[in-house]
Amino acid sequence: MSGLDQGREDAVLVMGEALTDLVPEEDGALRPRPGGAPANVAAQLARLGVRTVFAGTLGDDGFGRRNEDRLRAAGVELDLCGRSSLPTALAVADPGPEGTRYDFHLRDTATFELPDVAERLGGFPVVYVGGLAAVVPPAADVVLATAQAAARHSVLAVDPNVRTDRTLDPESGLRRLRELCALAHVVKVSDEDARRLWPGDAPEAPCRKLAAEGRLVLLTRGADGSSALLPGDVHVSVPAVPVTVTSTIGAGDAFMAAFLAVLVRSGVLRGDGPATMTAAQAREALEYAASVAASVLGPG
Repeated sequence: MSGLDQGREDAVLVMGEALTDLVPEEDGALRPRPGGAPANVAAQLARLGVRTVFAGTLGDDGFGRRNEDRLRAAGVELDLCGRSSLPTALAVADPGPEGTRYDFHLRDTATFELPDVAERLGGFPVVYVGGLAAVVPPAADVVLATAQAAARHSVLAVDPNVRTDRTLDPESGLRRLRELCALAHVVKVSDEDARRLWPGDAPEAPCRKLAAEGRLVLLTRGADGSSALLPGDVHVSVPAVPVTVTSTIGAGDAFMAAFLAVLVRSGVLRGDGPATMTAAQAREALEYAASVAASVLGPG
């Protein structure tokens, strides 16, 4: 391969996990729901009309087929997707007033046997990585190699989406996520992510540092709204859209997808990159992303 895949000039590549969330119903039963932060981003991007290619691996089980059906129905292209006879990883959701906690079942699953696409990124203007795949072996090394290549060829967008679980090594995982943020051109973090990644600092402090180094940084604060931080100490904030919250699952992923959709359509990527957005452009993009996230949270 030459490093260039022709015909991808208008597409976003999303790399990471497509797993299954088990979400409790009111009667206590667990309802399976296709999930995984990268798969959520890919599906939402495609629904928003952005050509999207997903590079994950789908398991040869009912959950894997359901994940594939969801991605195809959204319009996601799967020609770079891996296939495996192993089962799909599971995430048991425990929703609460402060968000959703997860217990993961990840070992020996198809979900983290990611395809190696590092030599096929030259045709993609934007590459997104993040989620559990960034920290769970063997996927973590593939994600890092993809991110390193994307940082050279494309606009690299990273959402660390920090998760804690007894099966995950917090020290090495946080170190890997910080490394990915340092490679990125666009970083999206929640205030909770920022506190875990950079303990001891207020969430805005590491975001300002990343922006000062030439990045576009998105900071989400749930009901307290969101901000975009850009080089030159540009800081734009918008409020959250009022909504009756029925579930927080996938809202951050919808926000990220919507902001990426604006970047693709705005023409910024054809110039000097996302960090050159004006304050007005950033505000408009934040407002759009907040509205799309609100549509996932619940009825307005």
